[in-house]
Order: sequence, then structure tokens, then C-alpha cells
Amino acid sequence: MLPYHTLEGAQVALGRGLTLAETIWFKYSANKPDFVLHCHNTLFLCLFYSIAPIPFVLMELSGYEKLNKHKIQPSVKRSFKEMFKCYKDVMETFVIAVSPLQIISYPTIKWIGIRTGLSLPSGWELFWQLFIYFVIEDFSNYWIHRMLHCKWAFEKIRKVHHEYVAPIGLSAPYAHWAEIIILGIPSFLGPALVPGHITTYWLWFILRQLEAIETHSGYDFPWSPTKYIPFYGGPAYHDYHHYVGGKSQSNFASVFTYCDYIYGTHKGYQYRKQMRKKNSTDTFIAQNYKMDG
Repeated sequence: MLPYHTLEGAQVALGRGLTLAETIWFKYSANKPDFVLHCHNTLFLCLFYSIAPIPFVLMELSGYEKLNKHKIQPSVKRSFKEMFKCYKDVMETFVIAVSPLQIISYPTIKWIGIRTGLSLPSGWELFWQLFIYFVIEDFSNYWIHRMLHCKWAFEKIRKVHHEYVAPIGLSAPYAHWAEIIILGIPSFLGPALVPGHITTYWLWFILRQLEAIETHSGYDFPWSPTKYIPFYGGPAYHDYHHYVGGKSQSNFASVFTYCDYIYGTHKGYQYRKQMRKKNSTDTFIAQNYKMDG
């Protein structure tokens, strides 16, 4: 809850006029307790999980040939019933595991210094904090993800997520409740080490969820804007991790691929890419040879 009762009071306290974004924020948050603002994270989690996968669901159901050629595992088809079951299971996990965790973590959020007041972060502050969050999450998630692929952890926890050998957007957060909590630690680590405004905190978790949905979408579009992000893994990269399944010791990257390259856990994927490229080349040469003959 903001310590100012009026816009004029906020302007006097800041010693300047409010920006449009700050005026909107003041009107929205002035009378809301910080706890309520903190719990918005669960609301956004459910909202964006319900909306963002819809285009991929429609693509899957349409069977449209021009879209299907971009599907990474085109032989695998999902029915509406299967996809809705995935959605229902994930929402149940959100209610059972994520919501209580959000509630009990509130004192920690206050303690580390995530603020709700004015002023709002500048564009550059927002960019650099989000960048740092992605880097911290990516590195720590890599090692925890590898740990979850040891025999005991995979059999007891990780294998639930790997039920989807051909992932879909809705399956991004489909996992054992314990995995949701364990892999939530890397996501929380960035804001804990570099605390900012709660709007940055919200945006961080929204972007991370959208990235996970795209990575699990099962479609690799050449025109995707994420293709221009350096070291970004993307759907094809992560799809291989699911395709190999429990035996996978490759492509543990969360967002970026640098950890896989540094620690050598990209080799299986690279070998498969090279073999597919070689087979495509051999097929092309054979076809041309046949035509020349």
C-alpha cells in the first residue's frame, strides 16, 4: 500500500510530476495491501497459462498442412480431450502447490526488498534486471535440471514432466508438484539477489512462463522473433530433450544454450542435427542423380 493518499501527495514526495505509468500505478495500487499485490503473481500465472497456449492448441486441432510442416514431431497428434486433461492437471498443481507457496513466501518478498511504491523502474532498469534474472535462472536451473535427471530423482519426480515425449505448449508446467517447487528456486533467485519493483517481479514470471510455453510448443517457426536472441534454445532444441526422454543427458538449458556448450551436454543434439543434415543431403543428391539418369 502506498504511503500517499493523493496524487498531489505523491508528486510532493517525489519532487516531480508523475509519468502516465506512475499515475496508473498509483490509482491501481494506492489502496491495495502489499500482500494483495504479491498474490497477483498467482493470478497472472493462471491467466497467461490459460491464454498463451491457445494458438498452439488451435494449430494442433486444425491439422493445417502449412502449419504442420513446422511441427517438430508431426507424427504425434493430440486430441482436445488430451490437451484439456493436461490443462486441468496443471491448474490443479497451481492450486495445490503454487498458490500456498506464493502465500507463505510473502514475508520473504518483503524481507528481500521487493518494493511496491513509487517511482516505477525506468526502461533501462527494467531491461537490465530482467536480463540478470534470465542469466541467474538459466545457470542455476541448468544444474538443478541435471540433478533431476539422476536415476532416483527422475524416477520419483522428473518423469512426470517427461510423459510428454512430444511436448505441447500446455505441458510446459506439467510436472510433479515437487518439481514445480524445486525449479521455482532458480526463478526466485534473481529477484532475491537483485530485488526491484513488484511490477518487474510480475513481468519476470510472465516472460519466463511465455518462454516455457513457446519452448514446449512443439512448433519451430523460422519467423519467430526469438530466433534473433543470441544463444536462445527454442522449441527444436528443447524438443530433443523430451524426445530422448529419461535417458537424456543433453539439452538441459532453461532458456539459453551456453551452459550446454560449456559443459558438453549438447553433443547428442549436435550429432543428431549433423546426421539429419547428412541424410537430407544424401537424399537430395540421390534424387538429382536419378533425374540425371
